[in-house]
Amino acid sequence: MATEAPQNMILRVIEADRTRKLKLSSRPVSVDALIKILKEQLGLDCDFSLQYEDPDFDGKLTSLVDIEELPQKASVHISYAQDSSSVASTDTLSEVSSPERLSRWPPGPFQIPTFAFDVELTLRDGNTEFEKNGRPLQLARDQKHVILDRLASTIYGFKACPSDKEIAMVAEALVTKHPCLREAGSDTGWNGWKFKMGNYRNKMRRAGCQEVTVNAGKRSRRNPENEPSHSNIKRPKRAEVNFLPSFPQGEDPSSLEHLRQAIVDEVKKTERNPPLISRMMQTTFALRRQTIVMSCPPVKELMDLWPALHMQSEVYAEFQRKTNQNLPNTFYAELDRHTPRLMTLFRQKASKARKNADALADIFKCVISLSVFQDDMDEPDLGDASVALLTTVSDNATSPVHYHPVKISVVLEGDVVVNLPRLADAFLVMFGLIYALHLSYPKGLINTFEFTQKILLGLDDCKLSPRLQTLKNDLMIYV
Repeated sequence: MATEAPQNMILRVIEADRTRKLKLSSRPVSVDALIKILKEQLGLDCDFSLQYEDPDFDGKLTSLVDIEELPQKASVHISYAQDSSSVASTDTLSEVSSPERLSRWPPGPFQIPTFAFDVELTLRDGNTEFEKNGRPLQLARDQKHVILDRLASTIYGFKACPSDKEIAMVAEALVTKHPCLREAGSDTGWNGWKFKMGNYRNKMRRAGCQEVTVNAGKRSRRNPENEPSHSNIKRPKRAEVNFLPSFPQGEDPSSLEHLRQAIVDEVKKTERNPPLISRMMQTTFALRRQTIVMSCPPVKELMDLWPALHMQSEVYAEFQRKTNQNLPNTFYAELDRHTPRLMTLFRQKASKARKNADALADIFKCVISLSVFQDDMDEPDLGDASVALLTTVSDNATSPVHYHPVKISVVLEGDVVVNLPRLADAFLVMFGLIYALHLSYPKGLINTFEFTQKILLGLDDCKLSPRLQTLKNDLMIYV
């Protein structure tokens, strides 16, 4: 009986701040064998495990435990084991602290939490009675306070300043789960349960929560000289989940500053320790956000303070800390999903203009502020470029669209902050840095960046301009 010929494998190996393409003549016999091959091929000398983008779960990362689970053509992520000796050398880094919020506002119906035991009993009996005779429950004042306080705490777990629409979603979900709380005199049945979060924010402010204390100290009768209450409000504007977290337990500005300097020293090394940098960046996230939100220093100063943000992997990690979303995975998956329809829309626009080439060229010019210069030329003056991508090409490049540039430079406030080989990755890093550094979208490209944020990434997608809403409707026709 003839044996089946071994099949080639093509792997996209993602490791820290680099991505490599690897071709194997056959499937390794085990996961350990694959790890050994990767160590040899990539020159790695430390222990790690592997995760792969599982096609059965829309590309979500899954631990690789059986080599047969790995597709012939797959993206594999290297996950380093914690280096205890390196971590121990940084005495203040006791453990990695997670961001305060681990979830964004739920896309579907709001899940009402469980209340105190006595309140749950009252609601259960009230719901039974309501089903029999339609009589609403008359709650005691203290029980209503318990319900409102629990709801406020649950909402705060998603965001400190929910919109009126989101508060209405919670109120509607409450009376849907507990019909006995429905109001007979309300057209919706839940208008009276639409409450304000002010009392709970005051409670969190007294507890020292950074996210709400940052907006304290506004003008009042006792302090008439302070700034107006509605001016310079610092709050999330792009669906950030962790906008201004409090310091990790046991940490203070002094200890976190010590870690910040340790990051600077580690980034300067020829052989960096990416897992250690990532852990320290995670622990110092609150200090970094406080500096960015409250002081608003220039980009160059911020990048000098936090040089790890020059690393592609740390830009993506910072985006995830702020939004709890994997930037490259989500972006590329959604871009792949919408590209066929986008190309159709581009062609339709071009045909209406009767100038196919010119129309498409205009579209690509509008996508981003893109400058091109040759490798042997002096770098152009970037002093007034707030956000741009600068393409460097070889002196023998002839194509008007440069598929193989020498490099793509991300420019923020006139300074080159990152150099990358591919346009798509450079755009994504630029977008991630705009989020990480709390920068405004450039005026001429607001629609482009909001399309990326709200349609491709689904962040705050309920607030679309008429133009973006029309585009989203067109994209969803054939999805």
